[in-house]
Amino acid sequence: MSKVKYYYDSDSLSYRKIERKKRKTFAFISVFLLASFLFSFILFFIANLYIESPKEKALKRELQNAQLQFELLNKKMDEAEAVLANVADRDNNIYRVYFEANPIPDEQRRAGFGGINRYKDLEGFDNSKLIIESNKRLDILQKQIVVQSKSLDEITVLAEEKEKLLTAIPAIQPVSNEDLTRMASGYGMRSDPFTKVRKMHWGMDFTAPRGTPVYATGDGIVKRADAGSSGYGKHIRIDHGFGYVSLYAHLYKYNVKRNQKVKRGDLIGFVGSTGRSEAPHLHYEIFKDGTRINPINFYYGSLTAEEFSKLLEHASLENQSLD
Repeated sequence: MSKVKYYYDSDSLSYRKIERKKRKTFAFISVFLLASFLFSFILFFIANLYIESPKEKALKRELQNAQLQFELLNKKMDEAEAVLANVADRDNNIYRVYFEANPIPDEQRRAGFGGINRYKDLEGFDNSKLIIESNKRLDILQKQIVVQSKSLDEITVLAEEKEKLLTAIPAIQPVSNEDLTRMASGYGMRSDPFTKVRKMHWGMDFTAPRGTPVYATGDGIVKRADAGSSGYGKHIRIDHGFGYVSLYAHLYKYNVKRNQKVKRGDLIGFVGSTGRSEAPHLHYEIFKDGTRINPINFYYGSLTAEEFSKLLEHASLENQSLD
């Protein structure tokens, strides 16, 4: 029950009831509501400014988690870049050098992306710089991996070719040391056994008994096994590829036929004295790109250092050839 207020009227010498005017009541209520609204607004503003809502807290946690993930991503990219740099260094300074391929320039390995702005869609956010830099590094890293992958593919092909080359080069002695009587004559100017005139001897003569096995000195294909070349008698020519051809002359008989594939060390024929020959021996020649070269440089696959030194000494003597 609301309280009733009175005032003392000196004219009537009595107490009179205080009547509140409606206008004042309305004004009082209006002021009260306005003050309440302002007070509420101030409280709301302060709360928004200093107190986080559950939704804001959740968004803040998500943002912090995203920043942490980007930092971890950058650390992983640091590690990946270090590993890739090590692979690239070995690729340029070991693999490509060994297989005689040109190194890949650093500018090509580390090139970025020019032209239009690839990262425009990532601009305008609070962490745009972090996101854009991370994406740039990732794109460059992916490009480096592609370049390195292609390089390793090339190295694989070169390795296969190198392996073929190493097995194809005539690299062993055509007659086993155990079967040799002696190394009769080497490559160079020698006395002709029939005319006694000094002339160029284009191969090496290995003295051995008739029927001594003769071996292919490298992988290849038999291109000739006949007596159709003047002076060589029964002879064999093997095409090893890469410009190399080996010739085995004055044979007693063949153990291969034309177009047959042979491997290094395969038995291809037997020592004889057919054609222009003074005694049983094997005349051996090597061609590179159609030019005769000294076979003495191609025995690293079957001789020790001591044996090679002794062979070199005998091959250097200007004696009489056997053909």
